[in-house]
Amino acid sequence: MRIREIHVHQHDLPVAGGPFRMARTTVDALDTTVVRVVTDSGHVGWGETCPVGPVYQAHHALGARAALAEVAPGLIGQDARAIEVVRSEMDARLDGHGYAKAAIDIALWDLAGKLYGRRICDLLGGGRRERVPAYHATSVGEPEQVAREAREKVVAGFRRLQIKVGGRAVEQDIATLRAVWAAVGTDARLVADANRGWTGRDAMLLSNACADIPLSLEQPCNSMDEIAAVRQHLRHPVYLDESAEDLATILRALSWNVCDGLALKLTRSGGLSAMRAIRDVCAARGIPQTSDDSWGGDIVAAACVHLAATVPDGLLDGVWLAAPYIRESYDPAAPMTIRDGHVAVPDGPGLGLTLDPATFGEPVASYG
Repeated sequence: MRIREIHVHQHDLPVAGGPFRMARTTVDALDTTVVRVVTDSGHVGWGETCPVGPVYQAHHALGARAALAEVAPGLIGQDARAIEVVRSEMDARLDGHGYAKAAIDIALWDLAGKLYGRRICDLLGGGRRERVPAYHATSVGEPEQVAREAREKVVAGFRRLQIKVGGRAVEQDIATLRAVWAAVGTDARLVADANRGWTGRDAMLLSNACADIPLSLEQPCNSMDEIAAVRQHLRHPVYLDESAEDLATILRALSWNVCDGLALKLTRSGGLSAMRAIRDVCAARGIPQTSDDSWGGDIVAAACVHLAATVPDGLLDGVWLAAPYIRESYDPAAPMTIRDGHVAVPDGPGLGLTLDPATFGEPVASYG
């Protein structure tokens, strides 16, 4: 089963319900890149990568498609079952840009599942659960509005809430977290996600001001060095997000004892193959993790859910899906949806999605 064609589609994902605000960016529409890999046996695999604009990290949509233009021609004729060999070929043709290569990697796992008649979670070692817990992320907002949304999501079944903070006076963030705590109490675990938006000073001020609230701090400062400098002064557990770029960086973070958990992003890490290794390192060290991505449609969502299904018990902090913020589903017959705070693991082979190329229009690039 060799790769015969690779098609790259550009697709817009408007944000339902208005702009989504984080500490360093506000988005009202996302530009996602969908990859379709076709083999000489007629099997089709789908992948996707969707950066949250150009400033969330050093990723952007045009960069993803430019990177795919570098690697895709060299993959024609490769054995689609030899996923690690294909990954090595991509690395030989282009240094870095794991977020773009991830779309190919996801498509190859989808292909493998369809070839062998198994779900991706089965190929990754076996699903431990058929429903995975989801968590909800609020936009940066006013205390009363965020607290009201948090309470609504607890009623809807969510047991983990990520409260976006940063990009404003830290006193506003403190007020927001106190309002949320008053609204939900211990009904949900709280995470204050600054998305690199605090200085070390602000992180210390907030952690001390909210010392009585059981919460975690996610990526409080811009870099791992900055977090390490203030960690001993913080009163809460710390999760790395944007700094957890790849396995090598994560190993360094664990050796420095700079974090208590990881907010992992599937495409940032390079795809399912890379995340499989990171999952196992986390299991060996007893490190809690999320299984999600920065944004994306049903393809990214399904991949995240399959991975989450394989995380050892007690170490999965949940998945975040962009589905509630997206106005469409790629697979209307079986959309990736959150019910009672959980997402069902797709039961079909590969990703478990049935996709129509017409959904994404004509390819912006084709190879093979």
